[in-house]
Amino acid sequence: MKKILFVCMGNICRSPMAEAIFRDAFQKKREKQFQVDSAATSRWEVGNPPHQGTQRILSQHHISVKGMRARQVTTEDFYDADYIIGMDRDNVSDLESIAPHGTEDKIYLYLDRVPGHAGEGIPDPWYTGDFEETYDLIQKGLNEWLTFFEMD
Repeated sequence: MKKILFVCMGNICRSPMAEAIFRDAFQKKREKQFQVDSAATSRWEVGNPPHQGTQRILSQHHISVKGMRARQVTTEDFYDADYIIGMDRDNVSDLESIAPHGTEDKIYLYLDRVPGHAGEGIPDPWYTGDFEETYDLIQKGLNEWLTFFEMD
């Protein structure tokens, strides 16, 4: 089973949105060989549910966030996950700075797989208030990532 971990700063907006979208996509494909999770680089929101804006946009698309709670990335995550995907460059930089030696090659920037968006980050809707933009950018990468996961 391949394990995918999405990471953002607080684990209440972008990474849980990606987790829920990918989990939903794998369920629709009846794909059981992937496990999806999300985490934060900070401890600020640990234990909190996804942001109301995240819940609202996912609910509009009939995607569940049931049981999701923010947590901080752990050392074990670097060993357990096959792919650790940061939602912006700061997340990737933070992950690279704490990654145990030999696990750095598991770290990716989400939009690097999206044609025309390599090197870009997904803006944090906590600051922008634009949860629709976040949803749209995650959706833009969905098929690219699904293909990558299945081929890797």
